[in-house]
Amino acid sequence: MRLYTHSACLEHDSGKDHPESPARLRAVLQALEAPQFAAIERVEAPRATREQLERVHGSEYVEYIFASQPSNGLTRLDPDTMMSSGSLEAALRAAGAACAATDAVLARTIRRAFCAVRPPGHHATRNEAMGFCLFNSVAAAAAHALGAHRLDRVAIVDFDVHHGNGTQAIFRHDPRVLYASSHQMPLYPGTGEADEHGAGNIFNAPLPPGAGSIEFRAIWEKRLLPELDLFRPQLLLISAGFDADARDPLAQLQLVPADYAWITGRLVELADRHADGRIVSALEGGYDLGALREGVAAHVAALMA
Repeated sequence: MRLYTHSACLEHDSGKDHPESPARLRAVLQALEAPQFAAIERVEAPRATREQLERVHGSEYVEYIFASQPSNGLTRLDPDTMMSSGSLEAALRAAGAACAATDAVLARTIRRAFCAVRPPGHHATRNEAMGFCLFNSVAAAAAHALGAHRLDRVAIVDFDVHHGNGTQAIFRHDPRVLYASSHQMPLYPGTGEADEHGAGNIFNAPLPPGAGSIEFRAIWEKRLLPELDLFRPQLLLISAGFDADARDPLAQLQLVPADYAWITGRLVELADRHADGRIVSALEGGYDLGALREGVAAHVAALMA
């Protein structure tokens, strides 16, 4: 088991009182200092290359992000998404972590990895920054697995409370990538209806506000996990958001940390069946620091099993 992170991910600043703050990553790293995680190998995340980014983002968009970084103060890319002087480096390291972890698991150097990085990525579309996201790190990792490693089937699992509209949009016409998401609806960004199927590779399971452990586990057990089994992924990528926890201020689902342990355990079993155990997980949302610490600890402990 390997942890990819970088101190640059603490330098991305979205402004005072913004929920996507450096305190989130500090909470995650604090949780992973517990003795039970002592055996995890810690690795400094590299920067993503232009080639890796441009597999999922237009070259003009990548150039726009590079050009938008301010020398001081903040640049607003959309109503919720900011760039500070440290944001570009953070986003490059976040996407680079996911791609490097993919290289490592496909080389069989390790079986599983967790990328403790920010900013998150799953709302970033091919040509648009949104929802706190600049580059779509998990999408870049999936495209890297397809392009550089010639895989035929990559699955992306997303249990963030918000639908990963960017990831879905990037791969909706690519049957080599299955995208499976549970999320609250209605909620930002307004996508993720159950009848959105793409090229037969998109599987959304929206949950109503107030839904909790029973509903969450049921939709994975009955709808999403069976589709993943049928797909037989050679690599499993996880957009690991922890904002479906009952304590999170940005949504109204009612999960508890044990739910993250449960779904991660089921995904480990699935990866063991089809992908030689290979999983790369990357941090997405989670805005209550206590819930984030506990959710990440439950998730990573299950990945280590």
